[in-house]
Amino acid sequence: MQTLKKYLAVVSLGAVLFSGCATDTVNVDMNHDKGSAVMGLDYRDFQASAQEMVDSMLSSGALNKRGGGRYVLVISRIINDTMQHIDTDQLVKKIRVGLLRSGKVVVTTAISANGAEDKMSMQTRKDLRGNAEFNQKTVAGKGNMIAPDLSLSGKIIQRNIRVNGSTQRAEYYFQMSLTDINTGLAFWEDERVIGKQGSNQSAAW
Repeated sequence: MQTLKKYLAVVSLGAVLFSGCATDTVNVDMNHDKGSAVMGLDYRDFQASAQEMVDSMLSSGALNKRGGGRYVLVISRIINDTMQHIDTDQLVKKIRVGLLRSGKVVVTTAISANGAEDKMSMQTRKDLRGNAEFNQKTVAGKGNMIAPDLSLSGKIIQRNIRVNGSTQRAEYYFQMSLTDINTGLAFWEDERVIGKQGSNQSAAW
């Protein structure tokens, strides 16, 4: 009985010490995050890079359509050439939102380099045309989809450099191109470089 009491006391003490060392969970202000930088890419890097790319495209005049109106933009391949498991949609989505808000472009989700982003555009046509259960006047007709004018492609590259025995530097290159689909010519291109330096013990992936 005495042994059991000692065991329970040790377990209780361990639980108290563990709870005392645990880090409290807090909400992070994603718009004004002053948290420490990390060697890998985080949302702040994507946010800053996307905004700079949008500003660059808009200031270049490449999105000023002759005669007015808006270009139709399609998303091509955004290649991840880093050591990190990056969802490139995180970058692309921010760029798309910025461009849509500018009023210069609309984005097609009916086609992309990886297939339709929204498969319902074609699926509804396939399933509903000729289906007596649906009013055919409300079914999307043939020849209504709009082909894209411009294609947005890009690449994210990572380069790691050993500074000395204890320090490393990671460089991230965000490269993007805007291509006129009709001619195959690039209307706009830009690159943003993010550099980070820290301990060799910090993971850059």
